[in-house]
Amino acid sequence: MTTVSDTGFVEMRVGKVVGVATAEGDGCCCVVLDAVLGDRHLPIQIGKTEAFNLAATVTGEDLPRPMSPQFAAALLGVLGGRVRQVRIDRLIPAFGGGIAYAATVEVEGASGVALVDSRPSDALNLVAVVPAPIFAAQEVLADAEARLEGDSADAILLRRALESEQMTVRRGPPEEFRDGQGRER
Repeated sequence: MTTVSDTGFVEMRVGKVVGVATAEGDGCCCVVLDAVLGDRHLPIQIGKTEAFNLAATVTGEDLPRPMSPQFAAALLGVLGGRVRQVRIDRLIPAFGGGIAYAATVEVEGASGVALVDSRPSDALNLVAVVPAPIFAAQEVLADAEARLEGDSADAILLRRALESEQMTVRRGPPEEFRDGQGRER
């Protein structure tokens, strides 16, 4: 039987979720995957909501209500399924130009094994809740390594992500301690 590692994939794990400032002063979020064996890293820009969910799970923060990844994991469990693995496996055209990464979630259930197309951030949020191996394609790792080179704003941002500390999530004060605009009093 051919395994993922036989076909040029590298096993990864979620290293950290970080927030970094862009050259324009805006903030963006990244998840950094680390190779299980070796010294390779895969920084991926993700949305703020996805970063919040992933950081909360990675740091063990219990949220009062299930977020989308917990909901998806609960549905999968109720249906008797399980995630066999996640693969960050291809480059695709990004919305607005450029290149983005795409993922495949391999799910096993009563009807057999199915491959589900996914954004990497959604797939990684799911496996943070229901652990399964994560693999990255050599093509994706090579693209990430190329993006880290040079002095472009993107390269600088991704290098900052590698150097940044894990994002922490903390609950805000109860509503009675907030003003009408949601700020702390």
